[in-house]
Amino acid sequence: MEAPLPGLSLLLLLLAVGWGGRMDAAWAPSPGGCELVQSIMDCTGRWLSSIPGNLRGDTEELFLDDNTIQVLGNASLLLYPHLWHLSVTRNRLELIEPGAFLSSQGLEVLSLTDNLLFTNYSLTAAALSALPALRMLDLAGNQLREDMVSVLVSNLSSLESLSVARNIIMRLDSSTFTNLTELLELNLEKNYIFEIDNAFEGLQRLQRLNLAYNYLPCLVGFDLTELKVLNLSNNVIEWFLSMEIDDLFELEVLDLSHNRLLFFPVLPRQSKLHSLLLQDNRMSFYQRLPNGTSLANVTMQFLIIDGNSTNITTVRLWDELCHSNLSSLRLLDMSQNEVWGLPDDFLAQMPSLTHLKLNQNCLEAFHLPEEDPLARLTELDLSHNQLVELGVKVGAGDILPSLQLFNLSTNRLQALPPGIFTHTRKITTLDLSYNRVALCPRPGEAQSLSCVDIRGVETLSHLSLAGCGLQGMGGRPFQGTSLMHLDLSDNRQLLSGDLAWLQDLVLTLQVLSLRNTSLSSTTDLSALSSLVRLDLSGNCLAAFPAWLGALRLRSLDLRDNCLPALPRDLPQQAPLGRSLRELYLSHNPYNCCTLGWWDALQQAQGLRVPDGQEVTCRHGPRALSPGALPQPVLQSCQWHTANMELLYLVLALPTCLTLLVAFVVVFLMLKEKLLKMVKNRCGVSSPY
Repeated sequence: MEAPLPGLSLLLLLLAVGWGGRMDAAWAPSPGGCELVQSIMDCTGRWLSSIPGNLRGDTEELFLDDNTIQVLGNASLLLYPHLWHLSVTRNRLELIEPGAFLSSQGLEVLSLTDNLLFTNYSLTAAALSALPALRMLDLAGNQLREDMVSVLVSNLSSLESLSVARNIIMRLDSSTFTNLTELLELNLEKNYIFEIDNAFEGLQRLQRLNLAYNYLPCLVGFDLTELKVLNLSNNVIEWFLSMEIDDLFELEVLDLSHNRLLFFPVLPRQSKLHSLLLQDNRMSFYQRLPNGTSLANVTMQFLIIDGNSTNITTVRLWDELCHSNLSSLRLLDMSQNEVWGLPDDFLAQMPSLTHLKLNQNCLEAFHLPEEDPLARLTELDLSHNQLVELGVKVGAGDILPSLQLFNLSTNRLQALPPGIFTHTRKITTLDLSYNRVALCPRPGEAQSLSCVDIRGVETLSHLSLAGCGLQGMGGRPFQGTSLMHLDLSDNRQLLSGDLAWLQDLVLTLQVLSLRNTSLSSTTDLSALSSLVRLDLSGNCLAAFPAWLGALRLRSLDLRDNCLPALPRDLPQQAPLGRSLRELYLSHNPYNCCTLGWWDALQQAQGLRVPDGQEVTCRHGPRALSPGALPQPVLQSCQWHTANMELLYLVLALPTCLTLLVAFVVVFLMLKEKLLKMVKNRCGVSSPY
């Protein structure tokens, strides 16, 4: 018998597929546990070892993640000609046979992450080459080397997005990504890349490049003019040098955070850069050293070896800053470096800057530029430095007119320039915590006293003065403000005097933190009727403050106190019990034998104890969970209660007996005298 003609066989197969598709659409058989939403079939986590053959023929998106598929055979997708999105992630896929996608010419998105494609990568490459419309390919986590990647993508000229993250790529050269002329996005993060040699020259349309979490030691001669986003974070980069050309770079975001940069990067002369991330490096400026030495004319020489040729580039580090156009920069993050001072006119080059982060450096002084002093800046973070001076020329014009968030916490400041907040018309958040500052109690005292004057700053809503050593504030330091959040934690002597300074906060204050302020149960804060969140933790409270019942709090923090119990009727107390939704109670020495209040809290509707798992009670030396007391402890508590009643009885009984015996003795001793006395007084002689 002769074999059927190939053309006839293909025709019969297509007819069968078409008929099967119509049958599926007509009666929609159960897809073996897969979930169907319109034309999307989700077969995730079904322990499938192959692609099911009973799915709808008009399926357009198929998800086969978290299964045990090892091979995509030539016939695996024949029944699904309309497929444009296929995901086979986290399987055991080792092989895609060359004809697997012949019936899926419209496939645009293919995800094959976390498989074993390194085993038969050449055959898999042949299968991928049959996808003329493929736009997005994810090969992350397949233990691929650079030579394997080169083979797999060599014929995918239609690709726009490629991910080969989490593989074992070590070196990139010009042969790695050939023919990917349409590529817009390339993800190479979490590999072992330590060298790049002209690997991106042919990627003329590349806009997003991710090289994070690799082992790149430097990047010299950066010339990708069309690139918009470059992520080089978490490498070991010490130098970043752009090509000295006048071409306009499209670069908008450059992430060099978590590296070993020694100097500020040499950026393109012309670019659209608006976000520069330099967090966690070893960067400093050396134009002027702490001892006064000037290094303004010092140059650095770079020896660049390219094949058999060598080139020496001489760079004047401080001039390069001027040559880089930073006029479009809006975000600059230089936190966690070794910066102790900024070069002259450094910030003046950034008129568009809105966010500046210089926290966790070595700054001892910070001076705002006198001309056009960061007019658009909305966030300035100078926290965790060694600042003793904040230099501002008050009276020269507006000072940070757009500033909204100002963080100066954890420095060595004792005062701020008088009138600094006069022109900050939009400031909402000010953090002065852990400085030795005090608030000016009366207007005008900032000129004569070492204090901070925030009176009349109407826009200020969030203020932190934690750990400032505040002692019994007097006057009205908050007059004219509209504070909603106030943190006064870690000021041990804050509440030692009169609390009249709180009167200007009665109408607006919603969140108050008095953690570790030596607060006592008798301190009355019931006048703060607008409070919705109150932190009283770390105050050694020995009893539940009665004044809390008058507040309409939604959140109350009573952690780290000395409370033996809470009021049993707390959930019913008005108005507190009705409004309270969140209650923190851990790290208190509660008595295991008086837990009626705990049971009441568990039954309260709408009230939760987020740290309930950490709440313990004391029974002798033991710390126990109040929700699961052992039976011996419960019996001990019952005996304890019974013993107390017996003790009261034992103490009362001798007293009663003593009184009774004394009464009897007295009565017996005086019986005859009493009878005679009664007879003499009440007796009447009878006539005979």
